[in-house]
Amino acid sequence: MATRDHWRKSSYSGGGEGNACVEVCTRLTHIAIRDSKAPTRAPLTFPTEAFTPFIESLKAIDSTWS
Repeated sequence: MATRDHWRKSSYSGGGEGNACVEVCTRLTHIAIRDSKAPTRAPLTFPTEAFTPFIESLKAIDSTWS
């Protein structure tokens, strides 16, 4: 039986005009992320233990652009 995913807006999506919205879905063994402007496209999925290193690497890249 398939269950419906519960997507929520990431707290890091920012405000404004909503042009940087990312949605997150926590699954049993994976974390999925998608662009809220294109919800029917395939999400990126990560094993739970790989999600934090992924986010940390994005933060590191972002800090070099500032």
